[in-house]
Amino acid sequence: MEKRFRTRSVTGTLALAERIAEILLPTPKLVVLRGELGTGKTTLVKGIAASLGAATEEDVTSPTFTLVHEYNGPKVKIYHLDLYRLETERELATLGLEEMISEPDALVLVEWGERFESIVSRMDAEIAMAHGENGGDEREMRVRWN
Repeated sequence: MEKRFRTRSVTGTLALAERIAEILLPTPKLVVLRGELGTGKTTLVKGIAASLGAATEEDVTSPTFTLVHEYNGPKVKIYHLDLYRLETERELATLGLEEMISEPDALVLVEWGERFESIVSRMDAEIAMAHGENGGDEREMRVRWN
């Protein structure tokens, strides 16, 4: 299945995250967040985590250097991964992705996951984000899921 969305602001992206979170349930799910730097992947995760009660928007930050952040909600555990700095499947294996995916309440959101075939072959959904035609804070999103 597929849906397309457009937002015109950071606030719009955060609000849209609630609708996208509904699409991603029930768990467990492995979701690839695809898009260039600055397209709002982490902003979308902020909104998803807040809408599911796993964290406040302010608590969610990019895991660029730590690679994985975990947020626990009443019904879902969100794992937010940023694989931008990883280069090999071997490096990926050290993160414990298998264990994350096997948890029944896990929503695993992976930035830059498209760089790894082992993730692409197992993903349940993909959110592709791009800068809008009009520039600024406009974003276009395509959500595809099984």
